[in-house]
Amino acid sequence: MARVAVVLFNLGGPDERAAVQPFLRNLFSDPAIIALPQPWRRLLAMLLAARRAPVARAIYDKIGGSSPILANTMAQAQALEAVLGGDYRCFVAMRYWRPRAEETAKAVAAWRPDAIVLMPLYPQFSTTTTASSLAEWQSAAARAGLAVPSTTLCCHPDEPGFIAALAERSEATMRRIPSGTPLRILFSAHGLPKRIVRAGDPYQWQVEATAAALRRRLGLGAGEGVVCYQSRVGPLEWLGPATDAEIRRAAGEGLGILVVPIVFVSEHSETLVELDIEYRHLAEAGGARGYWRAPCVGTHPAFIAGLAQLVRAGTESGPGIYSSAGGRICPAGWTRCALGGAR
Repeated sequence: MARVAVVLFNLGGPDERAAVQPFLRNLFSDPAIIALPQPWRRLLAMLLAARRAPVARAIYDKIGGSSPILANTMAQAQALEAVLGGDYRCFVAMRYWRPRAEETAKAVAAWRPDAIVLMPLYPQFSTTTTASSLAEWQSAAARAGLAVPSTTLCCHPDEPGFIAALAERSEATMRRIPSGTPLRILFSAHGLPKRIVRAGDPYQWQVEATAAALRRRLGLGAGEGVVCYQSRVGPLEWLGPATDAEIRRAAGEGLGILVVPIVFVSEHSETLVELDIEYRHLAEAGGARGYWRAPCVGTHPAFIAGLAQLVRAGTESGPGIYSSAGGRICPAGWTRCALGGAR
């Protein structure tokens, strides 16, 4: 049986307070985030990281001074490896902090696989996340001499295991809500500047696809549950409506609020601080009937089983790019789709 290396990608996060500023510098140095030529991008990244670091440190201080995203992603890798069996080994590559693609590519090369499946843990494709992580990997793999057939999963926004896990996390949280509470469900996603979407990035369309699949699984009507976007930074025009604005609106109407994160697959600062602390305070201050947040899918068995099926499908399909549906799922207007062309 062929030995298959599975590389799981995520953004990463600082593992100590001293890592916050260099983590931010790596983030702002990414050309997918700030599209300036060098040396201007590097200089601006240093300036923004220095300016943002005190605020970011205060955020991480609320959860012990570091991000749990690496530990959570490693737990997912271990769970996936256990389901796949001994011919597979899972590796983790983070985009902006350790372990970076360079370190992971060397570890994969040392294991000497026969094939590689590249699996971003971003369910919805974006040029700012999936494409950025894969571009760094390709450079690192070339430097590591990894001349091994590779298959790349570009997206899985409505993969059944992912949706089942989201639904079960949501339903378990709903059972804690007092019967008869008037409720608004918010499907919260990470924000993205509108200019990136206008350039053909399919992220927003795929977020809506996730929300639609989750509504169906939960038995909600097409108009139930509001897709909204969190984590805006800077003066650009961002996707809306904003999650904080929707929380204020629901609270002002005297409703209870259930927030379901539909793009984050593991807990980190944007769920544990922004959603659990900052937005909870916003809801309570606004007079909401209650505030609840569904956990991320994490190592939910349905999610891990879905990932395993995607890995096996990638192993069988051979080198190239594939989605959870096999081919392209994005409509023609989304020109930055990883699979190109139109469906």
